[in-house]
Order: sequence, then C-alpha cells, then structure tokens
Amino acid sequence: MRWFFAFLCAVLGSQAAQARVENIVAFPSRYVEARNISIWVPDDYDRTVDRLPVIYMHDGQNIFEPGRAYGGQEWGVDEALAVKKARVIVVGVWNTKYRGREYLPAKVVAQLDKSSRQRVEAVHGGRSMADSYLKFLVQELKPYIDSNYRTRTDKRNTSIMGSSMGGLISIYALGEYPRTFGNAAALSVHWPLADPSKASLDEPAIVAAAFDKWLRKSELRLGPNRLYMDHGTVNLDGFYRPYSLKIEAMLTAKGWKAGANWKSEVYQGTDHNEAAWRARVDIPLTFLLSPPE
Repeated sequence: MRWFFAFLCAVLGSQAAQARVENIVAFPSRYVEARNISIWVPDDYDRTVDRLPVIYMHDGQNIFEPGRAYGGQEWGVDEALAVKKARVIVVGVWNTKYRGREYLPAKVVAQLDKSSRQRVEAVHGGRSMADSYLKFLVQELKPYIDSNYRTRTDKRNTSIMGSSMGGLISIYALGEYPRTFGNAAALSVHWPLADPSKASLDEPAIVAAAFDKWLRKSELRLGPNRLYMDHGTVNLDGFYRPYSLKIEAMLTAKGWKAGANWKSEVYQGTDHNEAAWRARVDIPLTFLLSPPE
C-alpha cells in the first residue's frame, strides 16, 4: 500500500507541476455583461510561494486554446511563455457581443467632431462602453485575481495587451489607469476607430488630434508607464501606417523617446489575424516582461 500511496503522490505532484489554464464561467459584474475568464499559470506555480507579474489580455478565448478561438486560430501565448520559461500569470478576458463598444476608447471618441463621432459609433453599434469595461477590469476582476492567485499587484508588474480593437483598449487602459497598469502592448492597433476603407484623406490627422487631446488630460507618463505598438502591412493592417506615423510624431513631440519606454514596429508582409499575432507574440511579451531600459 505504501508504494501505491507514493505513486499516487508522484502522479498528483506531476499534474500540479504542469502549466495549466483555469477557467471561470460567466464571471459577474456590476458594470458589464458577465463573461468567461481563462487564467494561465506557469508549471512551477504550485511548487513555489513566489508572487508573479500578471498580464491581462483581451479576446481571451483566442489566446490559449484553438478549439475556442475565432476561426480555430489562437495566439499560442501559453506555448510562447513555456518556451521563454516565463514566470507570469496571464488572465484572458473573453469578449462578448459588445466587443466593439467595450473596446472603443470613449474619451478619444468624445474628442471627434459630431459627424465623425456618430459614424464611429454607428460602426460599433452604439456608444462606447469602454469606461464601464475598464471599471470591471480594475475594480472587480483584478481584485479577484490578486485575492485568489499569488500576484505582484504593483503597476510595474501589471500589464495589459490586445490586438486590433483590443490594442485600442489596451492603450486606453494605460492612459486611464496608469497607476494600475504599468505596461501595455497593442498589436495591429485599429487606429482608424471605424472602417478605414471609407475614411477621408485627412482622417489620420483627425484621429491623431483626438488621441492628443485625450492624452493631455490623462495621467499617462512614459517612464513610469511603457507602451509597445505594432502593425503589419497586409489587408486591414495595410491601412494603418498613415495613422501610426501621426501617432509616433505626436509622441515624439511630447518628448517621449522611441526605443526606450515606447516602441512602434511595422512588420512587412504580415496580415491582420491570429496567425500573424501568434508568429510575433514573443516580441510584445518580451517587452512587457523585461525591465525598463
């Protein structure tokens, strides 16, 4: 019997030592619709008492498991972190039918003229719900994660990350809650806010001006806060360069030095989809988990 008990303990210990994804179904909220949450912990989580940094990621059903991901393509975040032997907790926040409205940065849209604002809101099915979504993350989800997992709760060790509209809400979160989120990574940022194929030639300048007005009122400061941005050049990503150039010029004019606390990258020949983000996901993850330069 002793050998069986020893064998059982070894098996259970081996299972506990593996990296895993834990799922919460329909996490409730006072601010937004309930949604699923997927939480990845590294393979040594149960063998240590260390507290770990946390990355919150939008579109949570797309980042770990292909069976749940849009089009069967997932980011492979867990595989990338396993290769890096990264000691971090990743919280995947699933989207809902209100994805467009929840990820649309409200106070940026508010800086647009009335016709532009109405056009943007019409594309996403109504007014922005981003402020309510961020309240859910900061006031409800993060306290739960910090209470139930061994986390480092300070801003330096709390990051937020997403792609496309998820990139927009990640940047918005950094600006609205810079004392909560120290770092943000935004892949294939959907700078146009709406349909870029129908945008006017002066749209990049209009959008950049709206971001500039919002940033002036925010508490985001590069140094204490760090930002990674990128996009490709194919299909939807092919519309983004005129916008990102304006944003980069705006940040430079504010005295923020590229390559130190913020980076903006262009990946030639890459598309706007999960396969493209999977191929380069290690780059933003490295940025988020590296010490400030």
